Amino acid sequence: MTDSPRQRPMRADARRNYERIVAAAQEVFAADGAGASLEEIARRAEVGSATLHRHFPNRRSLLEVVFHDRVEALCARAREHAGRSAPGDALIAWLRDLNIYAAASRGLASSLLRDGRDTDLLQENGDCRAMITATAEDLLHRAQQAGSLRAGVQPEDLLALVNAISLATEHHRDDAQANRLLDLVIDGIRLPH
Repeated sequence: MTDSPRQRPMRADARRNYERIVAAAQEVFAADGAGASLEEIARRAEVGSATLHRHFPNRRSLLEVVFHDRVEALCARAREHAGRSAPGDALIAWLRDLNIYAAASRGLASSLLRDGRDTDLLQENGDCRAMITATAEDLLHRAQQAGSLRAGVQPEDLLALVNAISLATEHHRDDAQANRLLDLVIDGIRLPH
C-alpha cells in the first residue's frame, strides 16, 4: 500500500507550489469570498489547475487550510503582544490585530453562511475557534487581573463585537469605520483611570 500524498514529505517544488496556492487563496478569498474562482487562485499562484487540485481536491480543503493558517498567525501575534506589553495594552493591540484579520477576511465567513455551501466549516473547525477563544480568554484574564479592564467582560463578548464590526462594515472598503467602531468597544471595556 502506498502512502497518500498528505503522509509523504513534499518535494521542495511541491512545497513551494502548495505555499503559493495558499497565499493566493488567502488574497482571492479575502477579496471575493468563499465562492471565488479556483482558476483565479491557480493563476495567481502561477500553477495549473491540476496542481491546485492535486494539493486541494476541493474548495473546502483549501478553505480549511486558509482559515487555520491565518488563525495560527493571529494567535502568535497575541503571544508577541503579551511578551512585550502591559496586559491591557496587549489585549487592545491583539483586538486591533483581530479587527484587521476580520477586515482582511471580509466576506469570507458571511459568504459561507449566505450561499449554503460549507456552512458547517466554521462550526466544524473547532480548532480555529478554540485557538481564538483561548487567546482572547488569556489576554482578557491578564488584563482584568492587572486592573486594566472591566471585570464583567467575557472573551465571547469581545469576539462577538469584533465579528459584528466586521459584518457591519464588510461592504465598505474604508477600514477607518471599523477602526472607529473598535475604538468605541475599547473605550467601553477599559476601566476609568
